[in-house]
Parts: sequence; C-alpha cells; structure tokens
Amino acid sequence: MWILRLNMTDRSYKIEEVPERYKQLGGRAMTSTLIHDEVDPQAHPLGPNNKLVFAPGLLAGTSAPSSGRMSVGGKSPLTGGIKESNVGSEWSAAMARMGLKAVVVEGQPADESFWTVHIAYKEGKPVVEFQQADEYVGQDLYDVYPMLYEKLSNKVQVAAIGTSGELKYANSGIAFNDMHKGPTRYAGRGGLGAVMGSKGLKFLILDAADTPRVEMANPELFREGQKKMREALMEHAITKPQGGLNTYGTAILINILNEAGGLPTRNFRSGRFEGAADIAGEAIFESNKERMGKEIYNHGCSPGCTIQCSNTLYDENCEEIVSCVEYESDWALGANCGIANLDAIGRMIKLCNGYGLDTIETGVTIGVVMDSGMIEFGDEQGTLDLIEQMGKGTPVGRLLGMGAADVAKAFGNPRSPTVKGQAMPAYEPRAVKGIGVTYATTTMGADHTAGYTIAPEILSVGGESDPLQADKAKADLSRGFQSTTALIDSSGHCLFIAFAILDIPSGFEGLIDEINGMLGTNMTQEEAVETGAEVLRLERAFNEKAGFTNADDRLPEFMKYEKLPPHNVVADLSDEVMDSVYGEL
Repeated sequence: MWILRLNMTDRSYKIEEVPERYKQLGGRAMTSTLIHDEVDPQAHPLGPNNKLVFAPGLLAGTSAPSSGRMSVGGKSPLTGGIKESNVGSEWSAAMARMGLKAVVVEGQPADESFWTVHIAYKEGKPVVEFQQADEYVGQDLYDVYPMLYEKLSNKVQVAAIGTSGELKYANSGIAFNDMHKGPTRYAGRGGLGAVMGSKGLKFLILDAADTPRVEMANPELFREGQKKMREALMEHAITKPQGGLNTYGTAILINILNEAGGLPTRNFRSGRFEGAADIAGEAIFESNKERMGKEIYNHGCSPGCTIQCSNTLYDENCEEIVSCVEYESDWALGANCGIANLDAIGRMIKLCNGYGLDTIETGVTIGVVMDSGMIEFGDEQGTLDLIEQMGKGTPVGRLLGMGAADVAKAFGNPRSPTVKGQAMPAYEPRAVKGIGVTYATTTMGADHTAGYTIAPEILSVGGESDPLQADKAKADLSRGFQSTTALIDSSGHCLFIAFAILDIPSGFEGLIDEINGMLGTNMTQEEAVETGAEVLRLERAFNEKAGFTNADDRLPEFMKYEKLPPHNVVADLSDEVMDSVYGEL
C-alpha cells in the first residue's frame, strides 16, 4: 500500500510507502490523522499549506456489503476546522485495488490554471499524468462528464469540482461519478470543493483497469464477518430488500420527522410542514409508479451495496428529472424553503449537482434569504433563479456561495441555523435533543451523520430515548454515537449499517470480524469503538489549535428563546451538558 502525493505547485508526484502509524487506518481515520499530523491548524483553508486527502475505507474493494464509502478530508473553508466528508462511489474500491491508502493533494499553482490528474495502474504501481483542464472550466458537470468518458473510457472513475469549486465557494462539494457515470455522488459538506479548486485541481481520474484483488490478513475470519453483516442487513426492516430504504429512500424520513414535530420548516420556524406528504419518500414512490406504470425500487451508490437507498425521480414523460432525491436535499430545498413541489425540488437538486453545490448548505442559505425578505417562502422560481446565480458566479451568487452563516450576517438576521459556520441538516435540535448535542459538539460543524442519535430518539433503533428529554443522558448518547460513527466512517461501510448492528448483535460482531480479518488484528468491540474515539480526540486537538473553544460547542442563541411549534420547546440543554461530551471522551 502507498500514499500518493500530488504537488500542484510544480505538477510533480511521489509515491511513498505507508508509515507504520497509518497502516491500520482507513477512511476518516486516515484523512483526519494525516490532516492532524501535517496541516498547520492556523493555515488558511484556501492557501498553499492546506492539504486535501482522499482515502478509501478499510474494507474498500472487498465483498463486505455496503462498504463502498470513502472519505475526503482537509481544513474546511466553511468552519475553519478539520473536515471529513463521506461519499459512496465506485471510487473507493478503485483506490483500494490500486494499492492507494491515500491520495494527498498539496501546494497550488502560481496562476489560476486548472488541471486534470490522471492516475493509472501500470506494472504494479500507480502512474500519474498532469493535463491542463481549462477547456472544461465554467461548464455544467452534466455536460462535462459525458465528454470525459467519451475521451477516456467508460471504465475510469471521475472526481470533479463544478463552477462553485472553481469560484472557491464555502458551500462547494466534490462530485464523484455514480454507477451510470453521472456527477451525482457528493462529498458535499464543509466546502472541500473550494479546497480542491484552490489547488487548481479540476478532475482527479482513476483508471483501475487490470488491478489486483485487495489482499487481507485473515480471509476466513473476514468471510465469517461478511456473512454475519450481510445476514443482519438482509433481516432488518429498514435495510432489507424492499424494506424502508430500498422502497422509499432516505426521504422516508420526511413524514416520520414531520409527525414527530422535528422537521425544520421555513428556516427552522416550525417543526411541521403542511406539505410534507407531498414531498416524502412515499410520494416519490407513488409518483414514479403512476408515471412509469410500475413500482420502481431504488439502487445503490456503489457496487456491493445491499441497502440500495438511492432513488430516481421521473417526470410525466417518463424521463429522469434527477437521481437522487435524498432526504436532506428534499428537506433543504423543500420544507425548509416552504416548497411542496417534488418536480421543482428535483430540478433544484440537479442544478446543485451540475454546479457542484452542497444541497444542504444551499437550501439552508436560501431559507435564510427567504427569512430575511429577499424572496418569499415557497417561491419556486425565485429559488431556481438564486441557484443559477450561484452557478454562474453573479455578485449575488457569490455571496450566497459563502453559506448560511455569512448570508445571515449580510442581512443582519440573527436566525442563522448554523454551528461552527455550517448549516444544520434536517432534524430540529429543539425537538430532538440528542441530535442537537451532536450538532453543537461534533468537530465537523452541524452534522447529523457525525452522531446519528435519530436512531433511538425517532426510529426506536438500538433502544429508545425520548427526543424531548433534556438531561445529561443526551450527552452520553451523542458521545457514544460519535465514537461508533468515526469507526464506521473509517471502515468504509455505509452509516446505515448502524440500524442493523444496533438491533442485531451478530451484525456488530460481523463488523469487528471483517476489520480483524482485513488487518490481522484481534480487536474486541470495545477496542474497536475506542479507535473511533481516538479519531475524535485528534480532530478535537486540531480544532483547539485552530482556535475553537467550548464556546463554539453551542446551538444558535435564537433557539434558546424562540419556542418551536408544535411542541413549543426551546434548546434547553445546559452548557455543562454540552461540555461533558468531549470532557469525558
């Protein structure tokens, strides 16, 4: 296994043997450890001293079910802290088969040029070629990807930035190809697309043809774990074939959170949206069924995915509007903006994909704009126009590209639903207290995936926890989920395996067996979770050196005094509870 370093200053590269410290790391553990070790926490996120790290999960390229995830890491231009953004794609397996533990992008061009880096596998090693990419600058990624595949091969894997990354927006993501070769799989959060743009890197392309199989230390133990994991995923109601996620996608949560009074609506002014049923996963399924004349089940983000939660939205002519309509995108551009038109939301998502915009940050930013009176809640055309301005780099678009926190400041609006500068996702922290603790304390800025307490609080998975209960138990709950999530993010498994491993003990056993089989280790479950906790400690240490304190681990002030309908609740967990999350880690 190697670490490949790309120097964008002089367009050179070098291949290094993996140091002992990194040999048992993958995914988030790899990106966060390397950023902690090599990036000055005081470095400007868009300057030459930041680094961008691509790392496949530990189990990438194996037959472990739903293990096609990888991590992208760096110092975030949105939060100013450490960042890991997770994505599911064929990319992860391709990197692993090429023997790449990580690709580290360093330096930046002296001019404003953009480059393609093409990584092939020849004679048992990666070989790198740098090519100018200025001809593709300013174009929609839906137009660009077909050009690349026609020019190269339909077997290559493409990661790219859109115009938002070229313009270095703080809400820009990195687009990875889906299995139909479209630009729809995103490492979206934290503005890492801007970091890639600051490096002058337009495309990172892998050609993994003729690569060997991934080697593991104990194949028999791995196969035992893989079998346990697969059986658990096939059994659990949420993850099994034609179960909740495969049928209705992640947008199944729209109705569930709406019923719980925890669906943020109109810039977090209410926990219920009257149009929820019109945009929910069930509505997507029924609309497709009516338009296509048959039931349409979902597909995977990567090969080997057994959960298959990615949907496709079709129009009245049976043509694809977009794939896919994730819960977070559906909510951000729907309920949060007071919009209940699925087709319009689909068109908005496609625009964001084409421009390389994070749909969560974009939707929350537009919600702030609506709350500030620039356009009205529910204005579909106005929303589409604003997204287009972002993609085209107009003065208004450039302002919106900086994210919700900066836009709220520009409008003098104290109702900024952000933590550490990052927009909150689709769970109201006043109505679901545990996820509020995660938003406030995670190293990543407001991020539901960092510690998904929604499982016990809303879905009764892994036990039950009253979402409205405000006590120290929420800190303990979030801390446990944050540590376990860091482990899952490092393994390369999809976060959604958590549903099965929380309820089915053999599933968790399978995860540990897979990791031990891969590495040749003998970790217990407790020791494995501790490796996740160690990742959190490193991330926390980086952020503290970057200037973060406990005062940054807080929910927005307006949530402490503004009661949220329908439960009329406020953010009432004490500072001591928030501080105990990492104080006791």
